[in-house]
Formats: sequence, structure tokens, C-alpha cells
Amino acid sequence: MTRIFRGLTLAALVAAVGACAPVYRSHGYVPEPQQLQVLSVGVDTRETVETRVGRPTIRGFERGDAWYYVQSRRRNYGWRPPETIDRELVAISFAENGTLSNIERFGLERGQVVPLSRRVTTTTIRDYGLIQQLLRNFGRINVGEALANDR
Repeated sequence: MTRIFRGLTLAALVAAVGACAPVYRSHGYVPEPQQLQVLSVGVDTRETVETRVGRPTIRGFERGDAWYYVQSRRRNYGWRPPETIDRELVAISFAENGTLSNIERFGLERGQVVPLSRRVTTTTIRDYGLIQQLLRNFGRINVGEALANDR
């Protein structure tokens, strides 16, 4: 009888320890970097992006000019609440003419969102400092309108 009791106790102990093993769950889809390398900024359209990469998880809310691919991995360990251990987001933006304008990859590191990679089209906008902006706008100020609004 003692052997049976010890065997049952040992089996219950093994089952209890096995039940405390972490359970991992993955949700969503993010394209691999190799898939994104074949896309050409300024050349590819929504249709070619969908063919090469797949449909997005989320589309832009207001105008639909951005597609978002989101993937997360969560760990559930015993009685503790689930914890997000990895998250990636790929944002693909389109210009007004429907061509690809930007590809960005973000990750989750120590609870903070960090950019992992970025491919942006070149722009003609220059980065001016505060003094340069003030001097460039000096002739555009209408003093009469500024004083009329104060009354």
C-alpha cells in the first residue's frame, strides 16, 4: 500500500511541475526582411505589395495610405498574467499616386518601441534650425494683422 501511495504522490508531483511550464503563443504575421528587400520604393504599388508580401493585418484608418503587419509572441506562465515577450510591426506607407513611399520595421525592446529598420524616399524638405526658420519667415509677417487681433 505504501508503494502505491508513493507512486501516486510522485505522479502528482510530476504533473504539478509539468503544469507550471510556460506556454508560448504567437499571433499575427510580419513579412521576412528578404520579402521586403524585393520591394522598390517609388515603383511598387498596393497590388504588387499585396502579391509579394501578403495582405496587411491592419490598414490605415483615415485614408488607407498605410498598411501595418503586426506579430506578437506571448508567454503564459502558471497563474501569472500573460506577458508579451516579443512584438514586431512593419509599416508600409503609400504616396497619393498609389506607389510605395516608405517601409519601416519596429520592435519591442524592454517594453519600449524601437525602430529596427527604415527605408524612406528622399525628400526636398531641408532641415532648418530655429534661427533659419525665423529669418526665412521674416518678410511673411503682416504686422497690421498681428496688431489687429490683439485689440
